[in-house]
Order: sequence, then structure tokens, then C-alpha cells
Amino acid sequence: MPPDTATNTADARHDGWGTLRRFLPYLWPRDNPVLRRRIIGATLLILAAKATTLALPYAYKRAIDAMSLPGGVQGLGPGTTSGAYAIALAFVLAYALGRFSGVAFDNLRNIVFERVGQDATRALAEDVFGRLHKLSLRFHLARRTGEVTKVIERGTKSIDVMLYFLLFNIAPTVIELAAVAIIFYISFGWPLVAATALAVVLYAWTTRTITEWRNALREKMNRLDGQAMARAVDSLLNYETVKYFAAEAREEARYAQATRAYADAAVKSENSLGLLNIAQALIVNLLMAGAMAYTVWGWSQGRLTVGDVVFVNTYLTQLFRPLDMLGMVYRTIRQGLIDMAAMFKLMDEPQEVADAPGAPALLIRQPTVVFDNVTFGYDPDRTILHGLNLEIAAGSKVAIVGPSGAGKSTIARLLFRFYDPQAGRILIDGQDIRLVTQVSLRAALGIVPQDSVLFNDTIGYNIAYGRDGAGPADVEAAARAAALMPLIDRLPKRFETEVGERGLKLSGGEKQRVAIARTLVKNPPIVLFDEATSALDTRTEQDILSTMRGLAEQRTTISIAHRLSTIADSDRIFVLDQGRLVESGGHLELLRRDGLYAEMWNRQAAEQADLSEAAE
Repeated sequence: MPPDTATNTADARHDGWGTLRRFLPYLWPRDNPVLRRRIIGATLLILAAKATTLALPYAYKRAIDAMSLPGGVQGLGPGTTSGAYAIALAFVLAYALGRFSGVAFDNLRNIVFERVGQDATRALAEDVFGRLHKLSLRFHLARRTGEVTKVIERGTKSIDVMLYFLLFNIAPTVIELAAVAIIFYISFGWPLVAATALAVVLYAWTTRTITEWRNALREKMNRLDGQAMARAVDSLLNYETVKYFAAEAREEARYAQATRAYADAAVKSENSLGLLNIAQALIVNLLMAGAMAYTVWGWSQGRLTVGDVVFVNTYLTQLFRPLDMLGMVYRTIRQGLIDMAAMFKLMDEPQEVADAPGAPALLIRQPTVVFDNVTFGYDPDRTILHGLNLEIAAGSKVAIVGPSGAGKSTIARLLFRFYDPQAGRILIDGQDIRLVTQVSLRAALGIVPQDSVLFNDTIGYNIAYGRDGAGPADVEAAARAAALMPLIDRLPKRFETEVGERGLKLSGGEKQRVAIARTLVKNPPIVLFDEATSALDTRTEQDILSTMRGLAEQRTTISIAHRLSTIADSDRIFVLDQGRLVESGGHLELLRRDGLYAEMWNRQAAEQADLSEAAE
């Protein structure tokens, strides 16, 4: 599809009607007849409330006519003053009862419909959340978390408000407009109907024109709001880095710049609201004045009664009440459509890595790993891996080393299928990982990364996260195997101790032990250690290495390392340089070859010697 055509298709899919069509299945769920009955019940209550409202002016008119003619009520024949009083009182009571009934019907309608709105919002939010987890790592690296969460928040919040206005304001107002036009035609003829219709059309046109202008201001305001939120989240997530560089003033200045831009846009948006309200009020009050003057003129001619003046006034007041909100309703619906369209656009992001149709689960008997002529680059013009060939035997302990930028961590991302290679295959137990389900693939893989990011929850929760359904006994056994129990026993709340956001309340070594325990709970046949000790001090590194060796027993393990001393006991070491395999073999064998591995080993040994001399 040409780019222009694709863009037009996307725009069409996210216009107002397209957005509503996509949302309707959530509002009218096929698999939930209870909710559909609630919608029907709410509709009947809307009609009952509107019928009651339309009957009120008749009761008011009859009461006024009875009071204005002490000898009787026009059209009902002569009567006494006491009879007129009784009739007037009856109509006043009927008017009061009708007003109460209208309020009761409206609130019963809200009670009946509330579950529908909440379920629609919940279902859509769950679908968006699930979709975000299906999107590729490339998408999440390119988008700021603050902006994405803001889009979801605005989109889900707009649903309930939009539903309320569409179903309980726009629809009843249309019904009332049609009914009032019929009543005015029967009672007063075409002139009042035509004047009312003209005012409504002018009101709607003015509202739409000014609101479209306001929408552009609102979109700019939302964009700046998202930028301010993203900067705040980014700065707070990097709290330690800010402190390291004493950059608090710089961060405050960047955030202040974003908030000032948002404040300026918000001022323009709110000022435009004042202009819209003035224009609406002018149209409404001109119609009110004209209609009342016409009715008074009819009264002066003897064609209309005092009750007719009140009759028209009451209808126009009831009609203008929802019309007076039309601007706000239109703005809300338009903004809701914009926010929902942005959320649906997130859902329409292409899924870069998807399961093949009918893909089976990965079955592992021998946990072998093969990279067969794999070529990959994050960008088309920058290749990271050039025809890489690796064979890792089942149950072996291998290491992948090389200079920075050689493609070591890329191997881990490809193995977990965060990306697919541009050429070649990756096989586990002889099965191409692109042809099996991602869930089964990742269930067979465990990882202890360089920076073990933990959930802002308890130690027990983070360990149990390794396997759905893991119980307290599994958690404690994994913690014991990861040498984590000395820490747990020192903590007053033991496994219920909170670790803080990203695990900041724990040291680097403690976080690594939690990550190892989490992987032990998962119990995968293949484990990756991705620079798992590079950020630790030497003593902590040795302790963690001992724990990692226990984890590696009876598993296929792949260690991606920069510090060569941590992988010298590997069965086989693969040496990468600029995305190509340049050497492979055991530690001593590679040292004898005096190639890249020997050069790296000698350099690190010299650096360690220099550090030891400096320490003395």
C-alpha cells in the first residue's frame, strides 16, 4: 500500500464515526445479555423521564389559567372560586409530582446504566493493556512510559463521560426538540416553530465552529501536558543519576519549561471557552426574547391566555437547559473521540513479533541452542550480527564475550524473541523459535540480567513472579538456594519486606540474588546470565558467582560477560567481534591461540594488577 494511502486509511479509521464504531462492541457486548438488558431498561427510563418532562408545562399552564380566571377555568366551563382553587392546586401538585418523577427516572436510569459504562471502560482498558504487552521491545524503547500511560488514562476516562452525554443528553435532547416542535405547531403555528428551529441550527453551527478551533488548542495543550508528564517521570526514574551530577536545578528548569508551555496553552484554551459561552448565550436569549414577545403579543390580541405565556416560557426553559449544555457536551464528546482515537491508535500499532498461525508450543527434550547464519540489525542501515553461527550443546555451560558493541546482549534479545533476525534461524532443540508460541519459548528460558529490575512490591512477590502459582514453600526454597535467607532472616517483615520502586531499597547483590531466586522458581531448562555481575564489587561478585553455579547445575547456561575471570571455567567460550564469531574454544585453548580473547584477558589482568598496586 502506498504511504499516502496508508495514512489516509489510518486517518479514516480514527475519525469520529470510525472511533464510535470501534467502541460500540464494548457498549453492546454479544456475550453479555444482562448488560444488554440494562441498556434497554435505561432507554425505557429515558423515554419515561422525557414524557414526564414534556407533560409538565401543561400542568403549569392549567394551574395559571385557573388562577387568572376566578370564575372558572377557560375551556372547562363556569365554576366557583373554590372550584378554580381546587383545580389549580391539583395541577400544581401534579406539576410537583411530575418534577419528582423526572428526577427519579433520571437517577434510576443512571443506576441501571452504571454497570454498563463501567464494564465497557474496564473491557477496553484491559484490551489496551494486553495489546501494549504484545508490542515489540522496539516500540517500548521508542515511546516514553509517561506519554503512553497518559494516553491510556485519557482514553479510558473519556469513555464514561462520553457515554453519559451521548445517551443521556444528546438523544433525549433530540427527542425533546421534535416533541416541542410538534407542540408549538399545534398550539401556536409555524412562526414559533421556524424561529426555534433557526435558533437551534444557528446555535449548533456556532458551537461546532468555535469548538473546532478550540480542539486545535486542546490538542496542543494535551501534547504539552504529555511532554511535561514524560519529563517528570523520566527525571524521577533517574533520581540517582540526577543526584550524581547535582543536576536538580537543570531538571527543575526543564520541567518548568514544559509546565510553562502547558500553562500558556491552557490559558488560550480556557479563554476560547469564554468566547464560546458568550456566543451561545446571545443566540439563546435572542430566541427567548423573541418567543416571549410573540406570546405576549398573542395575549394582547386575546388569542392566548396568561397560561400560554407560562406554557411557552416553561417549554423554552426546559429546552434551553440541555441546549445550554450543548457546547460543553459537544466539546466533551469531541475531546473524548480524540482521546479514544489516540488510544485506539496505540492498539493499531503493528505487532512486530507475532506467533505464526497455528504455532505449536515449544517442546524441549534436549535443551540445545543453535544460531544458524543469523543476521540482524536494529536499523536497516546498521547490521549488528553478520551471519552468526553458534552451537550450544544440551547441559553445557558456555560464555559469549567480546568488546563493547560486538552484539553480545543482542543475542539474548533474539533468543527471547524480542526481535526476529533479518536472515537465518535460531533453533532450540531443533525447533525454529519463530514457528513456536512466544509464551512457550519464554517459559523455557530464564535470565539474570545486569540490572535486575524488581516490582515495587515485596521480596516474596518478586521471587514468586518467576512462576504463576508459586507457593510460599517454593519461594522459601528458591530463596535458600539463592543464599538469600541470611538477608530475609534479618528483616522484621521477612518475605513481606517492600523492595521499593525498581528494587531501590536493596543493594545490587541483594537484587541479583532475588533475580536468581526468581529464576529458580521458574526452573527453566536454559538460563542466560547477561553481564549478571559486572555492576558488583569483587567480593559480592564471588558470592553471586557461587550462587549462579548452583543455578547452572543440570541446565544449559549461556553467560554473556565482559569480565573474563567470571567465565574462565566455561565448557566453551565464543568470542565475538563486530557481530562476527572470531574464536571459540576453552579458556586455556583460547589463551594459547594468542588471539582476541588472549588480548582481552591480558588487558584485564594488567588493569587488575594496576588497581591492586594503587590499593597498596
